[in-house]
Amino acid sequence: MKTIVLATHNQGKVLEFEDMFKDMDVEFKSARDFDLPEPEETEVTFEGNALLKARAAYKVTGLPSLADDSGLCVDGLDGAPGIYSARWGKTDATHIDGRDFSGAMQRIYDELKEKNGIGIDGTQTAHFTTVMAFISQDGNEHVFEGKFEGHLCWPTRGPHTFGYDPIFVPAGYDITAAQMEESEKNKISHRAKAVTKFKDFMSQNV
Repeated sequence: MKTIVLATHNQGKVLEFEDMFKDMDVEFKSARDFDLPEPEETEVTFEGNALLKARAAYKVTGLPSLADDSGLCVDGLDGAPGIYSARWGKTDATHIDGRDFSGAMQRIYDELKEKNGIGIDGTQTAHFTTVMAFISQDGNEHVFEGKFEGHLCWPTRGPHTFGYDPIFVPAGYDITAAQMEESEKNKISHRAKAVTKFKDFMSQNV
């Protein structure tokens, strides 16, 4: 079994990756398993931050390292929160992903209302982006990107309160990502699309 360091302390993300890679001979070790500090995300793109985190994990462990940077990009807010999506969430250890995004979702509503006078009425388009950066055993770097198109809704809907899912309705659906079964979302999400590209790469290079 191939060991890959998943450069995150986010337990929700670890569980999501384990589910999506259950059909591959891969064992994930998290940054927490190696007591790795979280590097400051100083880059201005998803790709830059993903590479920064993967490089930090690889430098310490010497093992193949995988990192991602993801975010919600709202067209009406010129792409915000974008790379700052996680930082808009309030740190809260009681949540599986380590953050409470209720305030962040309210902030999106408030900032849209300030700009358009109506907040969110179901017409505001948005997308999630994931960029995955993988550093192989030999130190070569590879990048994979996935996008998840849709629109925003208000108020929040759905029991699965991961990130911004309760206000995001995927294109072609009439339910939010938070109302989907995890297995269904994992087939069409931004992360799933990036993972598919990574799996194709792994199948050809391992």
